[in-house]
Amino acid sequence: MQPSSVVLSALLLAAAVPVILSAALVVEQDPAQLEFFEKKVRPVLADHCYACHSADTKPAGGLRVDDRNGLLVGGEEGPAIVVGEPENSLLLKRITHADAKKRMPKEGDLLTAAELADLSTWIKNGVAWPREKIPASIGRVRPDFEKLKAEHWSWQPLKSPAVPAVKNTAWPRDDVDRFILSKLETSGLAPVADADALTLIRRVTYDLTGLPATPAEIDAFLQDTSKDAFARVVDRLLDSQGFAERWGRHWLDVARYGESTGPSRNIPYPHAWKYRDYVLDAVRRDVPFDRFIQEQIAGDLLPAKTPDERDRLLTATGFLALGVKDVNQRFKVRFIMDNVDEQIDAVTRSVLGLTVSCARCHDHKFDPIPVTDYYALAGIFTSTDDCAGVRNKMGGGGLDYYDPKMLVKLASGGPSAPAEEVAKAEVKAATAKKAFEELRGTTEGLAKGPDGRPKQRALRVKLDRAQADLLQLTDPAARGFAVHGVREAKVIADTEVRIRGEAERIGPTVPRGFLTTFAVPGAPQVNPAQSGRLELAQWLTSPQNPLTPRVMANRIWQHLFGQGLVSTVDNFGINGDKPSHAELLDYLAGEFVRNQWSMKKLVRSLVLTRSYQLGSDVAAASKEHDPANHLVWRHSPRRLDAEEIRDAMLASAGRLETSPVEGSPAKELKMIEMRDNGAEAHTIHEKADASVARSVYLPLLRGVVPKALEPFDPVLQSLVTGQRDSTTVPSQALYLLNSTFVRQQSLVIADEVANKNERSDAEWARQLYLRILGRAPSQGEIDRTAAFLRDYEAGYTGEPDNAPVAKVELAQADTTETGNAAAAVPANPDDVDRTVEAVKEAPVVPKNARVAAWMSLAQALYASAEFRFVR
Repeated sequence: MQPSSVVLSALLLAAAVPVILSAALVVEQDPAQLEFFEKKVRPVLADHCYACHSADTKPAGGLRVDDRNGLLVGGEEGPAIVVGEPENSLLLKRITHADAKKRMPKEGDLLTAAELADLSTWIKNGVAWPREKIPASIGRVRPDFEKLKAEHWSWQPLKSPAVPAVKNTAWPRDDVDRFILSKLETSGLAPVADADALTLIRRVTYDLTGLPATPAEIDAFLQDTSKDAFARVVDRLLDSQGFAERWGRHWLDVARYGESTGPSRNIPYPHAWKYRDYVLDAVRRDVPFDRFIQEQIAGDLLPAKTPDERDRLLTATGFLALGVKDVNQRFKVRFIMDNVDEQIDAVTRSVLGLTVSCARCHDHKFDPIPVTDYYALAGIFTSTDDCAGVRNKMGGGGLDYYDPKMLVKLASGGPSAPAEEVAKAEVKAATAKKAFEELRGTTEGLAKGPDGRPKQRALRVKLDRAQADLLQLTDPAARGFAVHGVREAKVIADTEVRIRGEAERIGPTVPRGFLTTFAVPGAPQVNPAQSGRLELAQWLTSPQNPLTPRVMANRIWQHLFGQGLVSTVDNFGINGDKPSHAELLDYLAGEFVRNQWSMKKLVRSLVLTRSYQLGSDVAAASKEHDPANHLVWRHSPRRLDAEEIRDAMLASAGRLETSPVEGSPAKELKMIEMRDNGAEAHTIHEKADASVARSVYLPLLRGVVPKALEPFDPVLQSLVTGQRDSTTVPSQALYLLNSTFVRQQSLVIADEVANKNERSDAEWARQLYLRILGRAPSQGEIDRTAAFLRDYEAGYTGEPDNAPVAKVELAQADTTETGNAAAAVPANPDDVDRTVEAVKEAPVVPKNARVAAWMSLAQALYASAEFRFVR
């Protein structure tokens, strides 16, 4: 640890105040060493290396030599310099390489013996590099920070509020109801009447499982007159796989889950589904929330008794690895720091409800989070390998973005491929690489062959195939024995403040640690031999942490009541909303911790309250006083989310596959760039369209949203999302009237009616209403239904031609993966073919007028507001 870090650590441990940096705390640099660098070293690097390895170029091999961190981090082959060890520094090894093709520099004069000696001396003496002048503002405590810390509600310790007395003592069923009623009575308001049984079972079944109650479940509940009938329904739902799928999806929203890297160059995450399954399993088993967080942030550092348990914990760390990544970033140091920033944002917003990433470039503008706090956390993540399996390369192609070494190998491992086969594949790959490298960029290589493409293209295709064959034998991931996750880095160290957030502008070093915004008594100190993730996880989940239990209790409340007690569920900072019921939030957070952080117990207690079971009627006086229903005088209706709408249609048509699905169509994809509208995306769409599994199991690659989800505000997969948008727009109505998916489910129901004659039309109408709307029709509705069916059949003249809704006929996609090297591929081997596949819609044709009429009726019910909204 550097002297400055020791002093800073002492300051942090002595008092819970922001780090104060001054000139005295920054390590003084030796002027002689700096002069030696400027006179002897920088000119050599500039003359011999900058042309290919600097910010002004596309850095060859991902290496920059015009930046100290660029040299220390290195490029595709690893660090270029090992401080103090010139004999182990790759930079010198490549400069003196015996093979002329690997010797650097490739062009111009080679280094002289004197220049080599100067580089060696410079590395041995510590790699001196002039530091940028440190802005005086870094580390200086803003005068208002202490006041904000002392006054803002969310940073104060959890309280144990007294349960308020109420005037109407007959109304509350428990303490939660007393908190709600007390606020209403203070405002001169009263709750509306309770919801009826039909409304209640539809509401709770959707809220807990994301599925409609079946006609049998509805009838059983209506006939059960016992006092605990509703409690038994709740317990059944909590024990169901549907609860895990519904509430696991809530956490996947927060975890910004996606199966690819996202914009820029969209690289699939073929093993992401294992993290999805981990989340669903944890919710099903009601893993305590504190343990759930610890596993996702530091699962690799927790003890495991069996290989299966070790694999589960490794998979959990996918939370940190599966974010958006700009693999097209030119510079490795920027790529690393951008990924660290994404991890800090994911952890702090999901668990603490704070926007800590706003302190990357400067002190947070609103919350008392100094830039030094940000880099105290950043040091934890720079000491962690982000093993998402990708690397950065500007303008790469093929497998350039795939780094198999940067995946987490599972403990269960698997049988190794036969050594003889591996040896043959290695020889084949090496031969192909040699042939390609010898021809690449030469006059002969760029000359066009008989197919009109550069001759080197065929060799590139051969090399890609040989490398893929080798990986299939040697890469554990190719055989399913790896996950996207994190592990401890080889170098564990504190990191420096990056001035204005720019990766290359190095400021003073900050010791690893946690936020100083609020106190967490008894918080652990970072183990200097480890990254600090384990201690971070323990700090986040300490019962003394005032934010974690509040944030999660608020998320649970929001999913059941439509809005959080704090409406800004992802922001508990100064710019966030204040709680509508501060005492109730602390009461729930305290109960959450006292009940071993059990999510199921908190959910159960809330849905059994009278407050949850209120009707959705509108009282004029209450609406005028509290139009947003912050005081919970009624139950706010909500629109079903995208997954619920799709799943409810499949369930009502009797097609929904309710068994858990292992894997994902994305697991078949190689970690190469996906074209926006190419064959890969087309295949993913096809498989999503054909699936009848629950929506949580659909392939969810960023930018390739399943068509059945797209109209209804599916989650944005790039950021922590505790509350989705919920819009009502014309395109949704058009989708419900014209979508192939909606028509398919309507046709399945219509065919069932036509093929089963044991029920009358009136009985079938009752079945449709129960399946789709969760209630029986009135006699008036039955009469109107009969008239509609009669008129529709009489006027039916057949379906119009079912032409494709959208059709784009362009060049055939690149089929090099299947061995056709001459298919439509770009001349430049680093380009990605961006031709698109034809988009086709399957025909949906009823076989006769009766089926057409019932199909139209079913579709009309699906298109109704009553289907889309839960009261």
